[in-house]
Amino acid sequence: MSHHTSVTTAHAEPPPGDSPGSGHPRVREPVVLIVLAALSVVGALIGADLVAKLGISANTSVVGALIAMLVGRIPVAGLRKMRSVHRQNLAQSAISAATFASANALLTSVAVPYVFGRKDLVWPMLAGAFIGLLIDTWVLYRAFGSRLLPADAAWPPGTAAAETIKAGDKGGKRALVLGAGTLVGLGGTLLNLPLSAAGVAFLGNVWALLMFGIGLGLREFSPDLFHTDLGAGYVPHGVMVGAGVVALGQAVRLLVHRRPSRTTAPAEPQEPTGPATDSVTDPTTAFTVDERTLRRTLLRGYALFTGGAVLLAVAGGLIGDMSPLGLVGWVLFAAFAALVHELIVGLAAMQSGWFPSFAVTLIFLVFGLLIGIPSVPLALLVGYVSATGPAFADMGYDLKAGWLLRRDHSPWDPFEREGRREQFRAALIGFAAALVVVAVLWQSYFRQGLIPPVAKVYADTVKHGLGDPGVLRTMLLWAIPGALIQLLGGPRRQMGVMLATGLLILTPNACWLVLAALAARVVYRRVRGPRADEELNLVGAGLIAGSSLGDSAQIVKAG
Repeated sequence: MSHHTSVTTAHAEPPPGDSPGSGHPRVREPVVLIVLAALSVVGALIGADLVAKLGISANTSVVGALIAMLVGRIPVAGLRKMRSVHRQNLAQSAISAATFASANALLTSVAVPYVFGRKDLVWPMLAGAFIGLLIDTWVLYRAFGSRLLPADAAWPPGTAAAETIKAGDKGGKRALVLGAGTLVGLGGTLLNLPLSAAGVAFLGNVWALLMFGIGLGLREFSPDLFHTDLGAGYVPHGVMVGAGVVALGQAVRLLVHRRPSRTTAPAEPQEPTGPATDSVTDPTTAFTVDERTLRRTLLRGYALFTGGAVLLAVAGGLIGDMSPLGLVGWVLFAAFAALVHELIVGLAAMQSGWFPSFAVTLIFLVFGLLIGIPSVPLALLVGYVSATGPAFADMGYDLKAGWLLRRDHSPWDPFEREGRREQFRAALIGFAAALVVVAVLWQSYFRQGLIPPVAKVYADTVKHGLGDPGVLRTMLLWAIPGALIQLLGGPRRQMGVMLATGLLILTPNACWLVLAALAARVVYRRVRGPRADEELNLVGAGLIAGSSLGDSAQIVKAG
């Protein structure tokens, strides 16, 4: 039975917005708007505090969904509407958007010129980062559901959020399994075990996650196995450069070569990422964005990033510091870097739930140094580029959650498109809250020396340049295996990008958890048959949800 018509123990009929034939709930509904605004402020405060004090960020989607569930059960007139799974989806979209915007996009970006010693550029950088953030999310909103960024790809945190909302709505065995997984994931966080890595392995593409696990293992154990640290000397960055170049080529090929629209069956064999469905008759697996629309979206995204770079250059005073030709080159390179950054980060996040934003930004920083961009323009470029990517990935997670919650509705297509639009609007509320929070708090944080660690790395690299003259040679050498592996895996698996992502992450025991979970998944699928995927989805979603709650609880430690 669809969750839109199911009867729960808490109420005898579905709340408004969940009944068949009704329109999708709107963010402008008074109760929804108040809840979204309050959650957005909370999410922005959590994100800013964690990244400033601990150097980490947390996915607060599950927190937002749980709070919305609790609000819906308060016996006050009007609040019952929040029992709707779609309103809860809007709530988790707003709070997660606010968290990632405040932490990864805004506060980190404005910290770069501050650490660099140009406090006068903080406000221009904040404006530029916010513009980049808006464009970043708009591109994902318009491109989600395409062949490049399909809705039925893994997007693991999105699956976790959706399963949490479903379990809260339906109860029963699903809630028990998810709850048990959540407790295990939360316990793992308290014991410093990254059980979210195992959760991701139950949800994503097996080949992509196998490469991710191998990358994690090579990064952790290379000093013992090969007597060299593969995480040093820009080796992972080189692998990412090669994989990223091929990934871009694969994306361009998708845009240029027309293919039949996927309205019947998937164009390529796919790993199941959700409950088993008949792809021949399920319209929700069809691409909702064709190649022409995707191509137009990316071109417009580049044009918008170019416009944002122009505004940043004017506000940052670059017109007087650079020649006209140098300024034009800076603007075009900044726009290109922002677009490529968000795509690579988004593809990695789509498969693994991790986004290598820091590493990809650092790659463009290195390229900027190699081509001789002056220090101040380079610092602004790094801040602009780093503002893109995380929100792109987060919007993908949120739209994935919405897609899972809406796919049983009939008629599906107009309801899905309406739901995506409302989720985008909910994210805008989160961004507005993040902008206000960062604008109010950045001076207080920075005066106390509470600066995001990655911003210090960016600023120090801009100041001192590359200590090793062989960086370019190292990156080009290691780009070769990254490119070959990415080419071998194809655009669906993103194996090269995933290998590089694993090499960039030093998380003890994560590789064993990923590889063990993949082995268990393969064995369990053979034993259990078609039902295995739905059951493993619940376990994986619970582990990720528990880890997210544990990460969000770090706000207590930060305080």
